[in-house]
Amino acid sequence: MFHSKHQSLTRSLLFFLNHASPLPPPSTKPYLLLLPHTSLFSTTSTSDDHHSFTVSYLTTKCGFSHEDALKAHKRVRFDSPLKPDSVISFFRDQGFSISQITTILCRIPMFLTYDPNKSILPKFQFLASKGASPSDIVIMTTRCPRFLLRSLDHMVPLYQLLRRFCPSDLKTIAYISACPSSITDFRVSQNVNLLLEEGLTNANIHHLLRTRPSVLCSTDLKKTVEEVKQLGFDPSQSYFSVVLLTKKAITRSRWDAKVEVLKKWGWSEQDFEEAFRRHPHFMLRSQEKLNAVMSLWISKFGWDGMLLCMRPMLFGYSLEKRLIPRAKVVKYLLSKGLMKKNASIITPFSVKEDMFLKKFVICFNEKDRSHLLKLYQGGC
Repeated sequence: MFHSKHQSLTRSLLFFLNHASPLPPPSTKPYLLLLPHTSLFSTTSTSDDHHSFTVSYLTTKCGFSHEDALKAHKRVRFDSPLKPDSVISFFRDQGFSISQITTILCRIPMFLTYDPNKSILPKFQFLASKGASPSDIVIMTTRCPRFLLRSLDHMVPLYQLLRRFCPSDLKTIAYISACPSSITDFRVSQNVNLLLEEGLTNANIHHLLRTRPSVLCSTDLKKTVEEVKQLGFDPSQSYFSVVLLTKKAITRSRWDAKVEVLKKWGWSEQDFEEAFRRHPHFMLRSQEKLNAVMSLWISKFGWDGMLLCMRPMLFGYSLEKRLIPRAKVVKYLLSKGLMKKNASIITPFSVKEDMFLKKFVICFNEKDRSHLLKLYQGGC
């Protein structure tokens, strides 16, 4: 059986050898076998040349660090200085300094491949037509060059939307300068419509633009509006935007931490909400400042902490320049019976300095006046 199989295998091999195609003649060019390797070497060399030129240009002409140049190279490549040179010349002609150009190109290196006269200049011209000075344009672009990535067709309608709430083009430009993305961010129109639907007046929206235009670029503005409404504020009232800005400026964790500081000194949740309704800005003070004022008021001078709930603006005054000197004067007046029993101890802290001196220092006899002046000026 083994012999039979061996004969069959031999016959198959002879058949294959007799019918197989002949081998190529020796004259066939052997170097053709190297073509794939030659092509690969050529591509790599070209890629390395692009890399070397781009990185070198970014470091020597644009002022990039080597690390920044390597990062930028992943986003933009060129093998000739013509296009990037024209971009740098364009920015210099528009009044940008070398450091400002470096800042812009580090953020958006793809600008080096643009035709600036077609893609950037029309946007500058539009802003200039609305009253933006060359320095305004430089500031806006350096602060947020990304806004130049959007088309003019996108920019113009957003500008017109913001202009609706501003008294003039110059004011609109001033607000945009603080937040250039406000004329390119799609969330602006969504948030403006949200605020109008909630009942905010044009004056409220103008206040947001004047104070912190970046709020209109928020992703969670609706949530903040709801939180402010839950605190009892009416969106149609002029103070709503002030409260909204205050709430937006503080993270939830910082907000809760500040409330806990106040509760530690005896305030209830209702006391806090009452103080916040009276003067929302007091929550912009640091935890340390809130604690220091409470400690001065309650621990050092022994006064009722609920008085601060009624006048929370006192948290905004300087401890060294206002609260401590005036507290010493008030404490002395109370100890000597020089203040009426029903007189408010809050009033001396609220009035201007000339009125404070007139009513609580120099109106007394020479001996008391001399001592009060020493107390007020930091003595005793």
